[in-house]
Amino acid sequence: MTEENRIGAPTEGGHLGSASGTKTAEIPQVSRAKARWAALFDWDGVIADSASRHLESWHRLAQEEGRTLPPGFFLPSFGRKNDWVIPHLLRWTDDPREVFRLSERKEGLFRAIVAERGIDLYPGALALCRSLAEGSIPAAIASSTARANIELILDQWNMRRLFRTVVAAEEVRRGKPDPEVFCLAAKEVGFPPEECIVFEDAPAGVEAGKRAGMRVIAVTTTNPADALQKADRTLSSLQLVTPALIQEWFFS
Repeated sequence: MTEENRIGAPTEGGHLGSASGTKTAEIPQVSRAKARWAALFDWDGVIADSASRHLESWHRLAQEEGRTLPPGFFLPSFGRKNDWVIPHLLRWTDDPREVFRLSERKEGLFRAIVAERGIDLYPGALALCRSLAEGSIPAAIASSTARANIELILDQWNMRRLFRTVVAAEEVRRGKPDPEVFCLAAKEVGFPPEECIVFEDAPAGVEAGKRAGMRVIAVTTTNPADALQKADRTLSSLQLVTPALIQEWFFS
């Protein structure tokens, strides 16, 4: 794996906090007197360099099912829930039960690939999450991907203690660009939207963050800068941002 080093502390037991009532991470509680803002991270394309694993899992699913993937489908799927991708982008089926079955199988294939080969984090992602924790700035994951996908990679990198909560696909009814996932994550970390910084890589996610009333930092890991123009800041890498810079940009 290419990020700095895995965190040495033991993995926290149980699930991170979520709207479904799962256990919160056992990290020191951050007081509002210490933290002026919170960080809400999309997962795929921002922290986890997972695009190739997701693409392979879609191809494996299509082969198993004897279906065809339309040209250029993959990039528009980023930031979207499978229950939108399968009927609207792939146009495989509108049957909710079949959509659910295909979605579950696709994510199972993804986890099998990750369990076998591992996965990289984007440069700077681990360092930024560490520096937020060291500065008592709460961080959350707010993603359209399945919770089990996120937790598998959190465990591979021993990162659970860096995040106050995870809000995943199972906790929201409406996927991005609807702001629900970010609004719920903000509620769980206890900060109003105007004090939340969203990290995103997809146009749908940037739009969701702005619709939630939050500031958005976009990274050009999966989309070019001109597709992310609604973001407040656009960077080529998380290596270019620190908590001090965020403080200066948005809260000085």
